[in-house]
Amino acid sequence: MKVRTRSSAIVGALCLVASLALTTASADESVSPGRDGSVVLTALTTAQSPTAGAPGPDGTVWIAERAGTVRTLGAQGLGEPVLDVSDETTTDGERGLLGIAFDKEFTHFYISFTNLEGTSTVDEFAVQDGRIQPDTRRTVLTQTQPYANHNGGDIKFGPDGYLYIALGDGGSGGDPHKNGQNLDTLLGKLLRIDPKGGEPYAIPPDNPFVDDPNAKDEIWAYGLRNPWRFSFDEGTGDLLIGDVGQSDWEEIDWAPADSDGGENYGWSQMEGNHPFRGGTEPANHVPPVHEYDRTGLGCSVTGGYVYRGDEIPDLKGRYVFSDYCDGTVRTLQLENGKVTGVSDLGVNAGEVVSFVQSGDRELYLLASNGSIFRLDPA
Repeated sequence: MKVRTRSSAIVGALCLVASLALTTASADESVSPGRDGSVVLTALTTAQSPTAGAPGPDGTVWIAERAGTVRTLGAQGLGEPVLDVSDETTTDGERGLLGIAFDKEFTHFYISFTNLEGTSTVDEFAVQDGRIQPDTRRTVLTQTQPYANHNGGDIKFGPDGYLYIALGDGGSGGDPHKNGQNLDTLLGKLLRIDPKGGEPYAIPPDNPFVDDPNAKDEIWAYGLRNPWRFSFDEGTGDLLIGDVGQSDWEEIDWAPADSDGGENYGWSQMEGNHPFRGGTEPANHVPPVHEYDRTGLGCSVTGGYVYRGDEIPDLKGRYVFSDYCDGTVRTLQLENGKVTGVSDLGVNAGEVVSFVQSGDRELYLLASNGSIFRLDPA
């Protein structure tokens, strides 16, 4: 592991799938307007296979690159790496540095990555004056992975101050180990832990399965295939999960801010609203608020955020998401957990890997070719 200051040397070229050299593009010459004229995608810069991002101290935006580097996004593009764990991770399959997050006080920074053995790992660093303190690093949680796909890996702090961790069902295809419905494994789940309350972490006492001897205490929700990206609505606290489907249906799941947890989103008995390979719908199945099939261009939902920024007033309150294969930026209008409208913003960012919400609640998009876009008013 290497921690670097902004004045240190730029890391050498990394062997990545679809990686590009670090460059900076002019926003004026890299604008893609939306069909309805309300939004544009402004191309800001190019990274080396970006995977995730997080709002950082002093209004910064931090960007994770798949091979294991973290950079800060500024007016001049991406800075030099402030963290480099590329010698500790692997990028085969769907592995790599998959998620980053700060706690609410920006005193601790968390990374979610697969180590050289492919084990999902969440590590913590103390942060002082906006800088990572390498000597404080500690491992919070690990989970072995039977296959190189469906790692999940997204991490976020919820409105309650706890750390949420998304893990896929372990991989292969069709959930061969039946992890989605098995409460005795962390795979195929959304976890909720308190990294500051114990060593290596504490279990929040109101987690839904703490009194169940046959379930893992860390589980908040289950029945997930590959919850690649999830988020909390900054306006309401509601939870939204983009769960990647198997072969027919992509889904977006929702839970209200006052949920007690324990939602069963159905996998692998269900794929969206549909029984999977003869499965039986669980009695406690929580169906998705939105699904779409793969008869079009879509193949892998990329969950986003409910827009709560100020720059695009017409977009406020709408959930913004995309698809890795389609790339079109779409929105859902939600009222009390029901979708009342589906819209196409008419902009396309290519193979969208992730959305990033900045501290001022504006949205950025990351594409697999390295492009970093900002969603702006037209």
